[in-house]
Amino acid sequence: MVRVSARALLAFGALVVTPSVAHAQRPCDVPAAPHGPSRDLYCIELIPVPDVAGAGRIELAYLPNPFTIAALPDGRLQYRPIVHLNRLPPPESLGAFTRYVAWLSPPTMDSVVRLGTVTAGSTTLPPIDLEKFVVLITAEPSSNATEPTGRIVLRGQSPSTRLQPPEITQLALGAMVDSGTAAAPVDHGAHGAHGTTAEITARGAPATWTSVPMLPGLQMLDAEMALRPRVSPWLPRWSDTLPLVRPSQVARLGNGDTLHLEAGLVRRPFKGRDLTMYAFNGQHPGPLLMVPQHTEIVVELRNALDQPTTVHWHGIRLDNRFDGVPDLTQAPVPPGGRFTYRIRFPDAGIYWYHPHVREDVQQELGLYGNMLVRSPHPDYYGPSNREEVLILDDLLLTESGLVPFGAEAATHALMGRFGDVMLVNGEPGYQLDVRRGEVVRFFLTNVSNTRTLNLSFAGARMKVVASDVGPFASEAWVDNVVIAPAERYVVHVRFDAPGTTALVNRVRGLDHLFGRFFSHVDTLGVVRIGEQAVNPDLAASFVTLRRDSTASADAARYAGWVSRTPNRSLVLSLRRRDLPFITNQLLQLDSIFFAPIEWIGTMPSMNWASDARQVTWLLRDPATGRENMDIDWRFRRGEVVKLRLVSERQTVHAMQHPIHIHGQRFLILAVNGVPTQHHAWKDTVLLPAGATVDLLVEMTNPGRWMLHCHIAEHLSADMMMAFTVE
Repeated sequence: MVRVSARALLAFGALVVTPSVAHAQRPCDVPAAPHGPSRDLYCIELIPVPDVAGAGRIELAYLPNPFTIAALPDGRLQYRPIVHLNRLPPPESLGAFTRYVAWLSPPTMDSVVRLGTVTAGSTTLPPIDLEKFVVLITAEPSSNATEPTGRIVLRGQSPSTRLQPPEITQLALGAMVDSGTAAAPVDHGAHGAHGTTAEITARGAPATWTSVPMLPGLQMLDAEMALRPRVSPWLPRWSDTLPLVRPSQVARLGNGDTLHLEAGLVRRPFKGRDLTMYAFNGQHPGPLLMVPQHTEIVVELRNALDQPTTVHWHGIRLDNRFDGVPDLTQAPVPPGGRFTYRIRFPDAGIYWYHPHVREDVQQELGLYGNMLVRSPHPDYYGPSNREEVLILDDLLLTESGLVPFGAEAATHALMGRFGDVMLVNGEPGYQLDVRRGEVVRFFLTNVSNTRTLNLSFAGARMKVVASDVGPFASEAWVDNVVIAPAERYVVHVRFDAPGTTALVNRVRGLDHLFGRFFSHVDTLGVVRIGEQAVNPDLAASFVTLRRDSTASADAARYAGWVSRTPNRSLVLSLRRRDLPFITNQLLQLDSIFFAPIEWIGTMPSMNWASDARQVTWLLRDPATGRENMDIDWRFRRGEVVKLRLVSERQTVHAMQHPIHIHGQRFLILAVNGVPTQHHAWKDTVLLPAGATVDLLVEMTNPGRWMLHCHIAEHLSADMMMAFTVE
């Protein structure tokens, strides 16, 4: 059965002329924009039949919503098709026809759905959400045609239809193992991460490479399953004298207060296994810091780890010297060392803290915590009956315990370390009891190394209220929340019906080997709704979508920047070296098509065996050709900058990148040239594969600051740069 959006099933496409936005760069621009969105992924070329002189393209345009992609609760993506037609003859010249009509069908052509009438120029049609589809343009005798009966004049296929199972000769490559696929010898006496002695795991056994978990129903080639990382395996030392981990506690702090924060090792029983992990003050997550806006606190850090560390106060526009970036704002704090941070909180909102040394290790092992900065205005977010702070994470485990980390360099450097156990506030199986009709404010933070989540509460109504650094100019109803690593969202959810509803992550995986999409569901927790009605009942305020006057004024003040040429651009790409033969072959197959979001890891062994010495993720300044830390951007304090981020299509593995800018805040202006309609100040933005995102960055905070990808393994593979605000 064809699955398309309700609007596509019900509505005829009215003629909508797409407004031109100067310098916007859209995927179907002619000629192709040199630093615009990928034509290959977001534009369909329409091919005319031999006896019709015509041409056209279909832009798979961004459908404005509070996130940088439009996703349904099940993970399918939506696009707004904009049909651009030229040189088509009048339909009556082809026979007894009066209209051109666009139709949508799956590749099997077993059913066809009408999209709407189209004319010369640009026509915007109802959204579509098929993963693989064919588009037909036909000449029809009437605008009321419900099925194609006239002449086909143009046809095209979605980029995803290129996904096909490989030929037997390609599959045969999976049986070939060259010297590059074998695991490198591991010296268990070698130095591990940051000079510590490598790895003693639970019960004192040496860490060894075994395998990584694979999603049910997926297959891998034998040569891929034989891959092992070329770095030494490392895990923190196990000891039965380590303290047991404790749940997170709230630390309420006022102006001038001091927090003593220790990064140390803990023992954590987990599903019958003893794990050695890291924790702040022995807690998973670390203490929840609750502070009033405009205050300043002191944090005394003590490093009781077995490796150096720092603390980065993510999203806080604080003094540069306390930003926690090793060798940029401070020296790494050695084991046994101390460092004093002074943190001011100029903005209300939900923030988090984490290390900035080997995040792929330290963050995965549990070093993270939230900061909730309270506005002096009690109605800052609007009414709710209660609040819940949720830190969302995943953990990569096998039957024997944690999958080891690379000692000399990060593993999982290609796609990042996807976990297989979902955690909420450090634990699996989150539970919440609420009363009927209760409105719950959820503060959501994604602290996973890699995973972008697609969250929903089945059957409960939800609106998004705020993001990283403040409220949206206008609240918006949403069915699901797309949240990338390091992003935060504040949502209000009303639970009307007694019973239970699950907090789920529903996504669509992409099996490149067999050219298919498949469903994947993780249940993060359960909300139990009682029979007793809540008091007070906030139904009236909940159904109202509030506007925030400050955020609205800021958005209006910068509205004219949408049409300006970017001041700066960054092209995001990939360089590889010395990867195994089978990995290079599979990457070539992989590059046929890239989904905008890689929700889950479907090539686990190949990804696991890639390390940060073989893979370099790039930020390139196209104006100078400089890359990563060789880029030297300088701005004046108070300067406003339009920054374009470009995900390069011409790479062997394009994927999404959550880009974080330290010390400043920004607005999202446009995605793939389409102006956004939902504005909130942010510090992290999700850049889909092959896409462009335009940002308006306020350079208000002086110092030397970082810009980097917040997939921890991409950062470990050099995807970072620095800029100066003078």
